Amino acid sequence: MKRPTRAQLERLEKSELIDLIFALMDEIDVLKGEVARLGSEIEALKQPMPPATSKNSSWPPSRDFKRDRPEGEGDASKKRGARDGHGLMRRELVDTPDTVIECWLARCGCGADVSGVLPSAVIRRQITELPHIKPVVIGTRQAVAMCPCCGKRVVGALPEGLEAERAFGPRLQATTTYLQHQKHMSYERTQQAVHDLFGVTLSQGGLACMSERAGEAAGEQAHAIQQAIQASPVIGSDETSARVDGRNWWEWVFVGANSVLHVIQPSRGEDVIAQVMGSARARAWLSDCWAPQLRAPTDKRQLCLAHQIRNLQGLIERAPRLRWARQMQALLREAIHLAKRRDQMRPRGFQRRVTQIEHQLTRLIDRPVAHPAAQALVKRYRKHRDHLLVFLRDPTVPYHNNDAERALRGSVVHRKVIGGFRAEWGAKAYAAIASVIDTAKRRGLPVFHALLGLFGPPVLPFVLAQSCE
Repeated sequence: MKRPTRAQLERLEKSELIDLIFALMDEIDVLKGEVARLGSEIEALKQPMPPATSKNSSWPPSRDFKRDRPEGEGDASKKRGARDGHGLMRRELVDTPDTVIECWLARCGCGADVSGVLPSAVIRRQITELPHIKPVVIGTRQAVAMCPCCGKRVVGALPEGLEAERAFGPRLQATTTYLQHQKHMSYERTQQAVHDLFGVTLSQGGLACMSERAGEAAGEQAHAIQQAIQASPVIGSDETSARVDGRNWWEWVFVGANSVLHVIQPSRGEDVIAQVMGSARARAWLSDCWAPQLRAPTDKRQLCLAHQIRNLQGLIERAPRLRWARQMQALLREAIHLAKRRDQMRPRGFQRRVTQIEHQLTRLIDRPVAHPAAQALVKRYRKHRDHLLVFLRDPTVPYHNNDAERALRGSVVHRKVIGGFRAEWGAKAYAAIASVIDTAKRRGLPVFHALLGLFGPPVLPFVLAQSCE
């Protein structure tokens, strides 16, 4: 309303002045309500933020603060042994041990000779030990002569696996690759470990050549793994930062039914997903709320509810009196619990409960919320309403993206230990080798055998067979 002058007010009739006063009173009431709302938001912003933990944010548990054990609290306060519901694990005896030592009867404690007494039972025990590890050096001697017919120089052919450019055998190369990429050991620590355990002296340049050779071989397998990812009906993806040649890159992971693909690229955008998927399209995609992930080619997508429950927990700690956050968190947990009981319920009863939860979700996200931090989550859930409870309708879709997050844990540890990759080929090699390792784990295959396959068949059995002939 434009502010009138004094002369304009003096010319108004009494009824017009009364109407003007009521209009001003209505405007004042509106402004008072706005001031009150802004005041509550300011007070909420003044409240101290709760400390971030793994339960209310995306922090890993390793960053949580560990409290000191109270004085006088001994080991007896902590339950030892197997957890409730866990079976007792016993080491199984080997049917055909390498060596058996017979312990026959000799004398009793009283001094009597019992060597001729027939035993009534035999107690079997076994000790597992490693033999003395000594490197085997395989030498070759190539005969060289001049052909009497054409005069050309003729050199004896080397057997497969003993090529002239090879200085180390597949087992040794697979071992160093395992230490560096599975146990995240630096070049210096790998040098020391190989020397202390096997008595083999390696240079850092030699280790780099092994990694490069392993990366080239793993790259071929990574292409097959990528094709398996493209054919997977349900795909989970996540990303984390990586340091390559002094620049900030990103490591992506794509988890399919029986394959895991790692990709390290300078981009965190959807172009990486497009490059990995090509023309393929998934039936369902699992991810967090990162925008490029939400544009992945898929028929339907499921947001990770583990992320949402942690975000709601952070909101609850920030605004303990906010009922909406507690009700939303309880509803998501109830949906998860319902999915776990799917096989224990009748189909009609399960579907009826799913419909009830969906209606409760709609009522919660349609409810107006005044808290500014809650408004961001409400906006997110309204936008992604159809992506929250897909797992209840499709039993093949999980409610979380934990598989992708677990697949990146090793890379995070590697980044903290190594610090970064000095060259792009190192990053590409690490991503390809990580794909081979994680895919072997997901398929239940031994990791070392998967790495051994990158360097060809072991040469030692061939040499032993030749020496026995």
